[in-house]
Amino acid sequence: MKTIEQTIKQSKPFKDEWLRALVNMVYTSNIVFDRMNKVIEQYDISYKQFNVMRIVKGAKENVSTSYIRQRLLAKNSDSSRLVDRLVQKGLLQKTKCGDDARLISISLTKTGTDLLEEIGDKKISDNNPIQQLSEKECIQLNKLLNKIRS
Repeated sequence: MKTIEQTIKQSKPFKDEWLRALVNMVYTSNIVFDRMNKVIEQYDISYKQFNVMRIVKGAKENVSTSYIRQRLLAKNSDSSRLVDRLVQKGLLQKTKCGDDARLISISLTKTGTDLLEEIGDKKISDNNPIQQLSEKECIQLNKLLNKIRS
């Protein structure tokens, strides 16, 4: 197994272990993201659009754009624009809520539901480099990532 220094061909050592860990985490997260993205892009949607569709599916009921925005993995995403693109592709539908035209309800279309089933968790999991870890290692990794985020 190569070290991060070998992987990025860095000749001088990192200043400290915290910087090494940071660079390693960023580099590794890009690898994980790229592998997931390769699967998703085959279906003519972006990772962010896929994330929106999974949020809507997971809610089990119609949702608002603010609901989606709160749950997006990429916090700098424009949820309204993402939803509009998915509506144009026929994967989501928007419905007005009552008299206030500003309030809309978002749901998956049959085409959107079918697409999520076609992509499926299995295709994402099969391309997930984290599968190399044991369950015990994943638990440890999750605890460490939770600690970093808190």
